[in-house]
Amino acid sequence: MKSLIACIIMILSYNLSNSQMHEIGLFIGGSNFIGDLGNTSYVSPNSHSLGFIYKWNVTTRYSLRASFKTAKIKGLDLQSNDSNRSNRSFGFENTISEFSSGIEFNFFDFNLHDEQVYFTPYIYTGINYFKYSLLKMNFGLKKAEEYDQELNFALPIILGIKSNLSSDVVFGFEIGFRYTFSDNLDSSNPIKDYAQDDSLKFGNINNNDWYTFTGITISYTFGRLPCYCKEK
Repeated sequence: MKSLIACIIMILSYNLSNSQMHEIGLFIGGSNFIGDLGNTSYVSPNSHSLGFIYKWNVTTRYSLRASFKTAKIKGLDLQSNDSNRSNRSFGFENTISEFSSGIEFNFFDFNLHDEQVYFTPYIYTGINYFKYSLLKMNFGLKKAEEYDQELNFALPIILGIKSNLSSDVVFGFEIGFRYTFSDNLDSSNPIKDYAQDDSLKFGNINNNDWYTFTGITISYTFGRLPCYCKEK
């Protein structure tokens, strides 16, 4: 009887269990900032970034994904094509440490149980929780200064492409945009103790900041293949 119940459960959950395998790996790449200071390009990495990624491949089309990434973001007005920014000549540096969880969707079937080589574009979204420094601009030095730290949320949108190099290794390339719930990654809109001092604010204080991670992922796959049972 127990064997029969086990078989029924396996049959009902076959579509899920048919592709349940885990991945753990590294993200290596670069980062850049999009906001009120520095270069206005959307994808223009100017700092290194590093991270760790875990995926649970629930089916061949989607995975539950979690990651931790860290990077330094920076901006220099002198590197901008905007003459107003280049003449202003402000600069800043900040450090981002983020935890992200969400869903990754494959446009094509990506079956890690098969020895065949697969290839698919994918998209990821979810929620980020990140730590960063609160900054204010020292207008005399034209350089941002840290006065506190904060935890905040961001919404990630990641576009990528990946392939299984072997039955155990998956290689990918991705570009990820993060829309943050902050407008002070670059010191343009100080909060807390400096929130009421409009003389410290500059740029468009009605638009929140973005940052991007661009790079490669290399992951190792593991986990048991689905088993089948027979009633005795």
